[in-house]
Amino acid sequence: MAVYSSRDTLSFMMTFKDEAEFKSSCGYEIEGIWYPRVTKIVDIKSKPALYRFYASVGYMRALEISEKSAEEGTAVHAAVERLLTGQKAGEVPASIGASVYAFLNFMRENKIQVDPVHVERRAVSEEHRYAGTIDSLAVIDGKFGVLDIKTSAGIYRDYDLQTAAYFQALKKEFPELSTRWILRIDQNQKCAACNATRRVKGGREKIKKNSKKLCGNFSHQWQEPEGVVELKEITSDPEHDFAAFLGAKKLWEWENKPWLDLVGY
Repeated sequence: MAVYSSRDTLSFMMTFKDEAEFKSSCGYEIEGIWYPRVTKIVDIKSKPALYRFYASVGYMRALEISEKSAEEGTAVHAAVERLLTGQKAGEVPASIGASVYAFLNFMRENKIQVDPVHVERRAVSEEHRYAGTIDSLAVIDGKFGVLDIKTSAGIYRDYDLQTAAYFQALKKEFPELSTRWILRIDQNQKCAACNATRRVKGGREKIKKNSKKLCGNFSHQWQEPEGVVELKEITSDPEHDFAAFLGAKKLWEWENKPWLDLVGY
């Protein structure tokens, strides 16, 4: 039987309410076997920018912003998923309208081929015991690959690990897979007077100066929100990225060992 220190036990008890919450929050039950979730595994990686954000606004405010941002991101994903499967976007909240319509225009103007069967598809690795849900598989410029959609302020290197895990889990079923892409969908407003940009996500306002002249805090002339769509191919070696993902998985397993022991992992 595993023995844990009082510090381990305290951390263990504060993380999740019970086994069921741990299993549902951190993984998937597939054909009677529980698999850790890719995104939870990648979350173990240190994120200095996130820590600075928490320090700048305070812990409780940061949680509030993060929760609202997640809700907005989920709404964008839901609308995009409907569009990718050939449906109408449906009723789109005004707060994310610019993002969704920018994506729709981007899909019309670019040669991106998506089979609805491959939208929100489960990716499972029995060999390495993990699972995840990809946004889509797609053909872009003649290449077949994993397409992951983000609503973040930028495209971050952490995404290389996540997409490598999906790539590795699917390549036996789809040997023609050759690459990975991040499709970032966002929106902001421009000031008609000084050309500054304003991004509001999760109720948090961030203003970026784009010229030497900057209006005062209360004198910006904000225009209607404009959607932003950025497609970037991940060109790093997927095998190298996957090795790093497995390292993160090992650390995640170490961090969550009390829970994993409890659920019989």
